Amino acid sequence: MTQGLAAAGCEATLLLKAPVTTDRLVAPLAEVPGVTVRRPHEEGLVPEAGRRGLTPDQAVELITRLDAEHGYDLVVVRGSRLAVAAAQNEQLDGRLWTYLTDVPQSVAGMTATAVSEISDIAVASRLLLCQTEELRGFLESSVPAACGKSVLFPPVVVTPDDAHGTGEPHQPLKLVYTGKFAPRWNTLEMTELPAALARRGVPAELHMIGDKVHRDSPEWARSMSRALESTDGLTWHGGKPRAEALAISAQCDVGLSWRSPEMDASLELSTKVLELGALGLPVVVNRTPMHERLLGADYPLFAGEDADSVADALTLAADPDLYREAAERCRTAAADFSLDRAAERLRSYLDLVFPQAPAGTDPQRPVKVVIAGHDLKFFTRLSEFLTSLPGLEVRVDQWESLRNHDQYRSRELAAWADVVICEWCGPNALFYAEHKRAGQRLVVRLHRFELYAEWPRKLDIDKVDAVVCVSPYYASLTRELAGWPADKVVVLPNWVDVDQLDRPKLPGAEFTLGMVGIAPSRKRLDRGIEVLGELRRRDPRFTLAVKTKQPWDYWWVWNRPEEREYYERTYRTVQRDPLLAEGVVFDPFGPDVATWLRRVGFMLSTSDDESFHLAPAECAASGGVPAVLTWPGADTIYSGRWLHDSPAEMAEAIHGVVSEGRFDAARMAARAEITGNYSLDRVCGMWTDLVVHGKVPAVQDPVGAAAA
Repeated sequence: MTQGLAAAGCEATLLLKAPVTTDRLVAPLAEVPGVTVRRPHEEGLVPEAGRRGLTPDQAVELITRLDAEHGYDLVVVRGSRLAVAAAQNEQLDGRLWTYLTDVPQSVAGMTATAVSEISDIAVASRLLLCQTEELRGFLESSVPAACGKSVLFPPVVVTPDDAHGTGEPHQPLKLVYTGKFAPRWNTLEMTELPAALARRGVPAELHMIGDKVHRDSPEWARSMSRALESTDGLTWHGGKPRAEALAISAQCDVGLSWRSPEMDASLELSTKVLELGALGLPVVVNRTPMHERLLGADYPLFAGEDADSVADALTLAADPDLYREAAERCRTAAADFSLDRAAERLRSYLDLVFPQAPAGTDPQRPVKVVIAGHDLKFFTRLSEFLTSLPGLEVRVDQWESLRNHDQYRSRELAAWADVVICEWCGPNALFYAEHKRAGQRLVVRLHRFELYAEWPRKLDIDKVDAVVCVSPYYASLTRELAGWPADKVVVLPNWVDVDQLDRPKLPGAEFTLGMVGIAPSRKRLDRGIEVLGELRRRDPRFTLAVKTKQPWDYWWVWNRPEEREYYERTYRTVQRDPLLAEGVVFDPFGPDVATWLRRVGFMLSTSDDESFHLAPAECAASGGVPAVLTWPGADTIYSGRWLHDSPAEMAEAIHGVVSEGRFDAARMAARAEITGNYSLDRVCGMWTDLVVHGKVPAVQDPVGAAAA
């Protein structure tokens, strides 16, 4: 992490937890430009610190003291106990980049206490760094506060320039293990391998590097120590500096990362596997879904549960052709985990968190912006972006409800602001229009909800500089119904966080249809079920995943007899039709949409009407395909290739894409279209132009974009 931050252009300070007893890890950092290593014990920074290292509270106190002196822009912490303590410190709030590793990785382990602690960490953190996609997905599904903040930071592999495997197996075959010695790492069982290979006619020797023997079980520790010192065919090199350990490994043939089956459910990826692969060595690993994705399901050196199965795999590795194939698989897999790739990732996160000041602004005299509304959930990402911009000072006027607010604070903010953004055209818009000052700009974002209410009719449009709608159709409808001047009503589309949604699809995703939110009845779940029925008659692998609250969760829906009758009829249809009963899955409502979308190939939009309907666009950004009925205005948001006139036509199109092998081409085209039109970067740029300069950017025609 320290090397990656330095390579990304940061001045990085590494704060050590414990006194230095060997410089194997620290010494290489001394030569890295831009890196400062602080040694609290040697420098006397925490006189009361024990020899075993700083406590989390001591570490946080020292971090805040150093921060007061140096003014750090971000603080990276690793370790759940330290992260919990740091999350309680208001001085660090919003600047933490928390690297999550030692957190529960199973449903059973994710207790209420664990969820509460990780939620606190997520709220206080600007980013949560996750080692694997599996860990990110599990966290987001378990801890809602992690959604939108979780990003990938895989292991980083740095190997010496002059350390490379020979590319051919030796005789005897040289096996290597480097790391700690512990029961779940099967290190004692590894010592049986030279003898097991000898019984198979394969001469072999085992090299083990490391000096940390876990002593939770004294008897096991004694057995491990005896094996290291006295096993025939085993050379124990002891603890070595990292570069030297890698150099020794490079002189061997096959790496060992064979572990106990109880570790197969781990959501972390072994750095050792990647390091050995980068050296050009094939590695024996457990067969897990993660390793199959990394190396391929047909990788030849997957291990079983016992030493004999590992010896069988190693016998194959003695074959030069198979050896070269396995080594190339590991080398290719490791290439994406280089220091250069890590620095590239970190630069993208730095650009996200620390955007450039907009042209025409002065951070010394920032543009003062107020965001006002009772429900800001649809504006959260834009609010975060505007707040992060140098040259803008943003304050939020959070109303308790549509009509209730702190009038004194609202008046104070109205007098302070250069620009006011009213999210929803409700009483908040009426208030700020009434209190608008000369030279102040007022922007109102109008949703479908308010269009048919009384507030637009009461709004003094002369006091408003721009009314923002999310689609051309609703902008036209707003002009017609409100009678406002055409140039007052502008289009700034909804945004799609393409980077957050861009995740690998799970196997079989092309057979899963998705719907998000099925209440009220105008969302037309019945049409989605009709599409599913048409598809399952042709291929029973198709299923429909519905991520939603149930209609009875909304009192204003369930209390209407016609709504209740609709859902009772629709659900009975599913229950009683054998074709459908096993083809519909209801998933709980929640913010973990990006994780959920990994298994969805097609997103259905079967509504009677929509102002925008974000779900198909989000599915496209995730690597899926939109499937949209032609509700009014759909053709102003999505290109014609995703639009269908009936459920039967939609089913026919989906079946054709899958059965004719066009799924990958279709989803690539969909992602390119949505990225070009609605990416978060693009829409944030449009809002910046509007807020800072009063400029309304032209909205790209989605049909034209697809044709181009």
